[in-house]
Amino acid sequence: MPQTLWMHPLDPASAGAAGALHAALASSGLVLEDAAPGSFGIVLCSGADDTSLATLAVLAERATVLAIDCARTPLPPDAMWRVLAAGATDLLAWTTAALCAQQVAARLARWSAVQELMASSAVRGWLVGDSPAWRTLVHSVVEVAAFTRSPVLITGETGTGKDLIAQLIHQLAGAPGELTVLDCTTLSPELAGSELFGHERGAFTGAVNARDGAFAQADGGILFLDEVGELPLPMQAQLLRVIQERKYKRVGSNTWQPSRFRLVCATNRDLEAEIANGTFRADLYYRIAAWRCRPPPLRERPGDILPLVEHFLRQLDPDGPSRALDAAVRDYLLTREYKGNVRDLRQTVARLWHRHTGPGPITIGDVPPDERPARVPCWPDAPFCTAIRHAVDRGVSLARIGQAATDMAIRLVLEQEDDNNQRAAQRLGVTDRALQIRRKAARDADGVP
Repeated sequence: MPQTLWMHPLDPASAGAAGALHAALASSGLVLEDAAPGSFGIVLCSGADDTSLATLAVLAERATVLAIDCARTPLPPDAMWRVLAAGATDLLAWTTAALCAQQVAARLARWSAVQELMASSAVRGWLVGDSPAWRTLVHSVVEVAAFTRSPVLITGETGTGKDLIAQLIHQLAGAPGELTVLDCTTLSPELAGSELFGHERGAFTGAVNARDGAFAQADGGILFLDEVGELPLPMQAQLLRVIQERKYKRVGSNTWQPSRFRLVCATNRDLEAEIANGTFRADLYYRIAAWRCRPPPLRERPGDILPLVEHFLRQLDPDGPSRALDAAVRDYLLTREYKGNVRDLRQTVARLWHRHTGPGPITIGDVPPDERPARVPCWPDAPFCTAIRHAVDRGVSLARIGQAATDMAIRLVLEQEDDNNQRAAQRLGVTDRALQIRRKAARDADGVP
């Protein structure tokens, strides 16, 4: 575990606690350093006023933040929720410096382990993206996969990567068994029992040999039921019994067979609505949904479109040079509607790639004629206008809107260019020196160390 972290008192009243905690952390072998992007830090506060929360929000954009309430009177519940809404991952109440240091060390150890897994090729090769929504999802998937044995229910639209999440859970779970995949949409009423339970020889017409079902194949591993919402009610009841009793009988057999597996299910249906309609059992739902995740549709993570494009291009030509996109193609991919989400984007990239010939970037002529936009996409677009309207409705001044837009553009471009000031300045249309001055002014204004 990295033994480094940083600490930042949000107000003068918490400075004394900061000194005591500093000493307790040092005695535990934890070294305090300066805040850095992607790091882990502690903020101490004696309240949840607007100034403290604003500073916390700025810090939380750059790092993972654990908050400690140092006030004599604990924060009321609504204020505690505001601290989390500002970006803190957790809020601890001050007890003693030694106990707080132990709590910090435990959370740092878990955070470090999760971050190491998230940075591994096993994760980044499967789940591609760096948008906040996507990173939050991947963090949760990694944590539940590696540190629990809970059943997982993956919900969401088609093409959002539900099957990839199931495969990643299998990789990280450390289970010695296989990942057994069963597509519930392919189960016919006549053969569903055999597919799940297996059958004995002669159990029914055509059963010339005994056969293992999904429960036997998944023993010691993970059973992935894709589109579990398609299971008919009788099969739902039988699945529930196996989950509860950890054993089953083959079709045509009177012998109970044990099976211990971790259950992962996926569906694009709204199972809570299905329960209300009487088409899905509530007791089964609560058995399979011990932990739930929803991979966001691509429209909710537009910042991941270009990284996904690069990923798909590398898959299409793993031994070839990296392919750039000309400006029109980038704009086309960023503004196109993807009704099939990531799967739709992958197919779009494949069509561009197969039309492309020769060296150099993928150009506008590689876009198939029937897919070219009927009109040139405009900017500012609807999402930008919606954000500005929301700010105006909240009474934000014109100067603050402009400054926030500038700061956000700088931060996003620096992230995309790996903090290279020169390349970021070129993309933003300013000089290298001007961008350095803007970055220093933003840090000074935020009071961020």
